Amino acid sequence: MEFKEYSHIFMLGIGGIGMSALARYFKLKGKFVAGFDRVNTQLTQTLENEGFTILYKDNVDEIPYDFSIPEKTLVIYTPAIKNDNTLLTYFSQRQFKVFKRAEILGRIALEYKTIAVAGTHGKTTITAMVSHLLHQSAVEVNAMVGGIMKNYQSNFIASAKSEFLVTEADEYDRSFLKLYPHFAVITACDADHLDIYGTEEELLKAYGKFADQVSAEGLLLTKKGLQLNVQNASVTRKYTYSVNDRSADIYPDHLQFSENMISFDLVTPQGVLEKLTMRPTGLMNVENAVAATFIALQAGADRDEIKEGLSTFKGVRRRFDMLYNDNETIYIDDYAHHPQEIRSLVKSVKSIYPSRHITGIFQPHLFSRTLNFADEFARSLEQLDTIILLDIYPAREKPIEGVNSAFLFKKINHNNKFLFARDETIEYLLHHHFEVLLTIGAGDIDTLAQPLLKMIRHKKVIKEK
Repeated sequence: MEFKEYSHIFMLGIGGIGMSALARYFKLKGKFVAGFDRVNTQLTQTLENEGFTILYKDNVDEIPYDFSIPEKTLVIYTPAIKNDNTLLTYFSQRQFKVFKRAEILGRIALEYKTIAVAGTHGKTTITAMVSHLLHQSAVEVNAMVGGIMKNYQSNFIASAKSEFLVTEADEYDRSFLKLYPHFAVITACDADHLDIYGTEEELLKAYGKFADQVSAEGLLLTKKGLQLNVQNASVTRKYTYSVNDRSADIYPDHLQFSENMISFDLVTPQGVLEKLTMRPTGLMNVENAVAATFIALQAGADRDEIKEGLSTFKGVRRRFDMLYNDNETIYIDDYAHHPQEIRSLVKSVKSIYPSRHITGIFQPHLFSRTLNFADEFARSLEQLDTIILLDIYPAREKPIEGVNSAFLFKKINHNNKFLFARDETIEYLLHHHFEVLLTIGAGDIDTLAQPLLKMIRHKKVIKEK
């Protein structure tokens, strides 16, 4: 299948973060792109403003005529689209070529030296960091990121001259096994997506297969200490990285934190890169920066370009996203939706604000994940000073009997915990003091951000009167 055969691309789930980057890629290549999404969001509105046609009704009568011709229309869908979707059924039962997003990304990736970042945590931030570092360098880059990069207000970067493509390698639905990267990073392989893999052992096997698919002439970078054997992978250059283990090949030295800046030296097998600085986004992002910086160096960015790029990296929306800071009150929004991610988030916040009271609002994501990791979620949330638990966000799942936020709430051993609806959360925080506020989760908890900011500013006005 050649993309040049098709003038039109129809995308089912176009409002997804990965699909929207792909949509932007095809539009840049001169294709006519339209799609369907069930929810009108800030991202779909942005896409419409960029010229994309988006349908919000699962109705074949809504399909524009030019996209109803099989000979010129390629159809791409995301795993979030269910099999009973009317549009998917329509396209599948006719003469249209229909592919999953992962298959299309895999074909595009073969045209570049692909840098693929895999792992249950940290892959979006590392992908964004590598993309920014290379974009700011003479190397340049093409990038499809699983989050909105705040430097560009987009999840897509293009270059007419660069041989590199940076992308996330998503383990969900085994999508990353469609990639054969030149460089690869594996950040973590904690048990997750057990609805797909069944067991942690099967998940590790998939990560091992992904490592085997890295080009022999390329590079594999894994976090030190992973329960993953990559010694048999054909790639010759294998390195490990860590934020706190000096036996790793790459690690930070002379690490210093302040409320305004983080600084460190980067120790690598090729020497030390001194006096790197970055915005104060916690220990977990230092670890992400260690991996991203080394990959950018190996891709050809020079030391001065690296220093400048890292110091100007503004982060990714919803990844340790500082939404408010007047020194007295801090508000950070984060996508963490796995127990280990929550532990890392809270640890990072405490590394910057060690004496501050931390209030966390958590929206669990998926009934199956809540059931599988209920005890682990409880232990990670107990690291907060105040815990506010919201209802589970179901995403693609149907309810599981007995699995709800009350089920998780009972497992949390904490004297300062609350099970609230959204409106109750705002009302409680309006009348109670907090210093550092976190919104945590991968669902639609980000829609609380504006009401929370309004409430914070209202409290500030009242205090100043």
